[in-house]
Amino acid sequence: MLARIFSCAVIGLDGVVVEVEVDYTNGQPGMTIVGLPDTAVQESRERVQTAVKNAGLHFPRHRIVVNLAPASVRKEGPYYDLPIALGVIVLGGHLPPAALESTLVIGELSLDGVVRHARGVLPMAATARAQGYKRMIVPEVDAAEAALIPDIEVIPVSTLSALYDHLSGRRLIETFQPSGEELTPLFVPTDFAEVKGQEHVKRALEVAAAGGHNVLMSGSPGSGKTLLARALPGILPEMSIEESLDVTRIYSVADQLPLGTPLIRHRPFRAPHHTISHAGLVGGGNIPHPGEISLAHRGVLFLDEFPEFGSRVLEVMRQPMEDKVVTISRAQGSLTFSANFQLVAAMNPCPCGFANDAVKPCTCSASTVTKYQKRISGPLLDRIDIHIEVPRVDYDKLSSDRLGESSAVIRARVQAARQLQTERFKGTDIVCNTDMRVAEVRKFCKLDETGDNLIRVAMSQLNLSARGYHRILKLARTIADLAGSENIQTPHLAEALQYRPKGMLNTM
Repeated sequence: MLARIFSCAVIGLDGVVVEVEVDYTNGQPGMTIVGLPDTAVQESRERVQTAVKNAGLHFPRHRIVVNLAPASVRKEGPYYDLPIALGVIVLGGHLPPAALESTLVIGELSLDGVVRHARGVLPMAATARAQGYKRMIVPEVDAAEAALIPDIEVIPVSTLSALYDHLSGRRLIETFQPSGEELTPLFVPTDFAEVKGQEHVKRALEVAAAGGHNVLMSGSPGSGKTLLARALPGILPEMSIEESLDVTRIYSVADQLPLGTPLIRHRPFRAPHHTISHAGLVGGGNIPHPGEISLAHRGVLFLDEFPEFGSRVLEVMRQPMEDKVVTISRAQGSLTFSANFQLVAAMNPCPCGFANDAVKPCTCSASTVTKYQKRISGPLLDRIDIHIEVPRVDYDKLSSDRLGESSAVIRARVQAARQLQTERFKGTDIVCNTDMRVAEVRKFCKLDETGDNLIRVAMSQLNLSARGYHRILKLARTIADLAGSENIQTPHLAEALQYRPKGMLNTM
């Protein structure tokens, strides 16, 4: 009798149904697994055999063959332990095959039969619903994550023996019911009210948050660049349920969901160290997994000490910054990960950190400063909309008890501007102003005669590229949205021009 159990694999960010076929043949007792399994799947033989025996069930003394179909899809991870064990139990006559009809099963087994956590449960659950499965058997710790997908019955199991009792009708396991606690937003620790001074930098970050623009902050050590960057998520608009599911799917596949948080409701803030490899940043590996830019999807990617990152690491970000996705190609095929992130970078103006500082003199030579700043290429700088100087804060502001605007007040303005953009781009795939293509820029970023003359002069003096020209118009559109203006006025365009660095190289 052939036993068939259905499980799931994760390829990129999507699930693929895997049919686990279990049968026995004549020969010396043992288990053989075929179907392009990796080492972790091959090791299921020992885990399954021991777990079945420790669950008090009979393990057939035959030569058992397990086939994982389709054979063209590589199977990785220990998440086929539970479906293989159930196949063996059905093969042994302990369960009828009908007990697992229209059911998707995933889970890793310990030697004593405990069902352990599995990564990628959310995309697996989405695949189960899309393929018409009615039930899903998952580890108890992952039930809340699977239950985020509606219209599918989630059975949380803690041990193999408990699952056997449920399927045999001896002791039923209740279907998991979401409590709703996963919908509670997390507290943002850094508030803009606690940041003393730096009003113009706060304004720049407000503009960046309102339009999703990239930011580069430059200033001497201790001026508050990192603190300001960490406060930025507190003024970003709250994520919709669709955005939360989109982000949670990436974290589920990367196995980085926080404990007890099946649904991510706050915008990601990723701050990798400058020693990160390019594969760690954009994703990769023999079987590609999401990198930091994908983990920052719908949120902020903060790169502190920007020039210290390797040149190859920085240059691989250029295409994802434009396309909002990253495609990783291997001999077996290509995988695409979402990467719609907002870049916030911080750097010192020179190696010693005090070039142009008002108090402490710089000890670097002119050639050293130039060499340091040239570590960041012109094409990458041209993709950053807002360049802002962060000066040191004087004593009077640091010692003052006066608080600035809170993040909640600033967020209200940002959300109002984003709402205008949502209505403007209704029916398209554009989320905010920074995502506008050339056609949308031409339609929504029209200038009057004064503005046209102003940007003509700026194009010549700042040596702007075509990309830089369009980015200034997008930035001016965001500033106009914050002001509640239907059209881009000259002051809005003038403020946008102030955020461009002087002498930007033409990189087009």
